[in-house]
Amino acid sequence: MFDLTRLGAWADLAFFHNDLPRIAAQLGPDILPPPALTFTALERCQPHATRVVIIGQDPYHSDQKADGLAFSINPAFRGNLASLGNIFKEIQTDTDQTRSKTNLHDWADQGVLLLNTALSVAPGQAGSHARLGWSVLVEQVLARLDPQPRAFILWGAHAQKYATHLAPHHLILTSAHPSPLSAHRGFFGSQPFSKVNQWLMDRGEFPINWADP
Repeated sequence: MFDLTRLGAWADLAFFHNDLPRIAAQLGPDILPPPALTFTALERCQPHATRVVIIGQDPYHSDQKADGLAFSINPAFRGNLASLGNIFKEIQTDTDQTRSKTNLHDWADQGVLLLNTALSVAPGQAGSHARLGWSVLVEQVLARLDPQPRAFILWGAHAQKYATHLAPHHLILTSAHPSPLSAHRGFFGSQPFSKVNQWLMDRGEFPINWADP
């Protein structure tokens, strides 16, 4: 069902041998994103290249919307941007720069791991795969990244649960989720993008270009 040949250095995580077969057996014939895109976040951002981690919840459950990266949207999708639209607003107010490109692959290519806490969802059923065991993969990914300082952005309660898995040498930023249902409870004005870039520059690293490439 899944092509694991592009996982690179992530391929030796125990999850892929011990847990994925059980999860795959519970999935229906239709999942989002399509199986070819399920592990795009890991494929595109290898452990050695990861500088920033943004943790989401589960993929978008509308057809053609999810592309395998948390919060990223397939350019072919013409519906409501929802959370991503609010992320664009915060980028504008936080950095005075503009983002309109919905595909966030350029963030991944700069070392931003965009990882959901569940990597699949049934069409039209938000949260439907949240309890299948994807959390084991998230925990193992964080354990792999934990030894070296990195910046973590944890939006919402689902993501913030994973803060306990992280060492104090990381930059850990938390706020409300950017969803239209919660963005006004602390996401807007939280300035995650400028804070991450300042932290990176203080460490002598290049900042992330959050704006359109």
